[in-house]
Amino acid sequence: MNDSLRILIGYDGSACAESALDDLKLAGLPEHAEVQILSVAERWLPPPPPPGYEIIEEAKHVNVPADLLHVYTKDCKESKALLGIAQQACERVQIKFPGWKVTAHSRCGSPSSELLYQAQQWKPDLIVVGSQGRTALGRFVLGSVSQRVLSEAPCSVRVARGRIEEPNTPVKIIVGIDGSEASDGAVRAVAERNWPAGSEVILIAADELLFPEFLHVIPVMGKMIEEDKQWEREWAGKISARAVELLKNTSLKVKVELRQGDPKQELPKAADEMRADCIFVGSVGFNNRFQRFVLGSVSAAVAARAHCSVEVVRIRSSQISLAT
Repeated sequence: MNDSLRILIGYDGSACAESALDDLKLAGLPEHAEVQILSVAERWLPPPPPPGYEIIEEAKHVNVPADLLHVYTKDCKESKALLGIAQQACERVQIKFPGWKVTAHSRCGSPSSELLYQAQQWKPDLIVVGSQGRTALGRFVLGSVSQRVLSEAPCSVRVARGRIEEPNTPVKIIVGIDGSEASDGAVRAVAERNWPAGSEVILIAADELLFPEFLHVIPVMGKMIEEDKQWEREWAGKISARAVELLKNTSLKVKVELRQGDPKQELPKAADEMRADCIFVGSVGFNNRFQRFVLGSVSAAVAARAHCSVEVVRIRSSQISLAT
């Protein structure tokens, strides 16, 4: 794995944020990384502007007016109070990973917006967020912070639902595969991590059978579907072989499973049955919000339904080959 890995961690002191810190040990992360921990004091209204001379001084260091808001919101009273919480999280992470360079940061504003803004500015390789760090009003109006970050982040995102384990405990990982470059990217991400000895990865190809209720009513359709299922088995064999090949130089135990059903349901179901620690899925980074809204996302659905951590490995749409 690249030793220059950059990790941005959203932390608010909640139980789910604490679980996200515990989950870092289950993520196969490298011994050396550059890490920023960002705590955001949630605020519906912008803070009062600073004195005019401060605005002039700060404006010299920003590129666009929108950046100026982030410059002075990070110094609001609530932000300064929250910085101590972020620093405590830094100390915890530093103990777990003594080789990491960890720094604490805090701001006022929308937690998801500030995390996304920091991601745009700092360009991390991975964002780590807890699964339910949100207010009751936020759940009702805006939805989950983690879901928005997952949807809009320009990089990979790990939605962490960690559990405390003894050091070097083997990890069980599920990877959803479908033969796409995005799913290959998820397999590669697993292959590049440093997993404890005895860790296991289960490659799952899930495909949904259409119109099963007509199998016994229309024999011709049943025959067609049976032929389609044969093609699916051959397809699953090919993509599984490719995924196994990507993992051949690791010490991971590798298993392959073909499941019938919607991947959005089958991957979380498999994780529950197998008591998996994490699900890895690939995702294409759409260029705008409209694409995300229209096309939807298996990865977002899996992250919302799973009871374990979910890491979405993001590949930008510009990196996807046009070759079939």
